[in-house]
Amino acid sequence: MLDIFAASLALGLVAGLLAGLFGIGGGVVIVPVLAFLFSAHGFPAETVLLMAVATSLATIIMTACASVLAHHRLGAVLWPKVLRLSPLIMVGAAVGAVVAGYISADLLRYALVAFLCYVGLLMALQVKPKAGAASPSIAMDFAAAFIIGLLSSILGIGGGSLTVPYLVHGQTPMRNAVAVSGACGLPIAVAGTVSYALLGWHVAGLPAWNLGYIYLPAFVGVGLSSMFTAPIGARLANKLPAAKLKRYFSLLLFVMAIKLLWQ
Repeated sequence: MLDIFAASLALGLVAGLLAGLFGIGGGVVIVPVLAFLFSAHGFPAETVLLMAVATSLATIIMTACASVLAHHRLGAVLWPKVLRLSPLIMVGAAVGAVVAGYISADLLRYALVAFLCYVGLLMALQVKPKAGAASPSIAMDFAAAFIIGLLSSILGIGGGSLTVPYLVHGQTPMRNAVAVSGACGLPIAVAGTVSYALLGWHVAGLPAWNLGYIYLPAFVGVGLSSMFTAPIGARLANKLPAAKLKRYFSLLLFVMAIKLLWQ
């Protein structure tokens, strides 16, 4: 337990730094690394990815709170948009946790590999969201919110890589899209965390120090340390060659995807 906690503290430092530096959710790094950690420590193979996803979502609650507060102080959060998206995002996140519990470990692994490759390609090619021609309807917002919540909960991410492109395509300025995405990450994390905790409550064979599928030492370690380094990463983003660093980071994502594929 203590060695996983120590490793999670280090993981949180790195995940927070990368999240601040590249503007991505920490889940893209946290989930695969926790999966490697849990597997190395003999966690049941069929629950390794579920616990990594659930624990990642739980840590996002802490980082999302800090993100929302910072964006709100800057006046960047479009609260009417957040309130429109949040209910269906929470429903999607709850459904996603249930779906993840029923699909096979291999299918969940392939889904995570595909997502890592998707984000890696976006970063390697420096792809930026493009504005659309019209604002989305309420029905389209509801449908998109459900899908974002569903996929985010299954993959253990805050949804920024899905929410920001959708908002920008709907003519939301990038600054506001990032802020709204950060605010929407909180209901995703809360709904997903509660669902995974309840779904794993009576599952036999889980390691000690668990809350359902959430492994508490990793949750505390990653959550606490990532909150300290995310602001540092944000400041470094204005000083370091971001384009070159994104390409290096994309290589890391591809390596993690290959390792997951062969695990």
